[in-house]
Amino acid sequence: MANTYEAIATVTVGSGGAADIQFTSIAADWTDLCLKVSARNTSSGDYILLSFNGSSSSFTQRAIYGNGTTAASFSDAPRYGGAIDTSSQTASTFGNVEIYIPNYAGSSNKSHSIDSVMENNGTTAYTNLNAGLWSNAAAITSITLAPSANNFAQYSTATLYGIKNS
Repeated sequence: MANTYEAIATVTVGSGGAADIQFTSIAADWTDLCLKVSARNTSSGDYILLSFNGSSSSFTQRAIYGNGTTAASFSDAPRYGGAIDTSSQTASTFGNVEIYIPNYAGSSNKSHSIDSVMENNGTTAYTNLNAGLWSNAAAITSITLAPSANNFAQYSTATLYGIKNS
């Protein structure tokens, strides 16, 4: 990675799984944030829910995705945070997600982009590209990731990076 990336914190899910992954008390020391996630769900939930500052509202997005046989797009208002593997997919595989948040400490609405892919040697697996907006002018000081159902599986990992625009 470029020397302008600084790892702020890493969370690794322990035995028994976890209902969410949280990054709190995020300082305004960087220009942008980048969140890199390797995750798996303990059940059939195949995506991450994203919250900023405890808010699960005011999210909108445009997305394109493919699953190996079809491609499509959607425009929606969920707090979608990327695709992850489920308990019904290839054992011990994890989906990968990158969430990029420019100008997270600024005083305007917060845009973000998401690039995610599921890993599966069986049938369907998704890849997604999303452009999102959180319509809130507050600086982002906390980020919560939660699976769309049940828990993140053991060994799911997320690292938050601060990026300085030098």
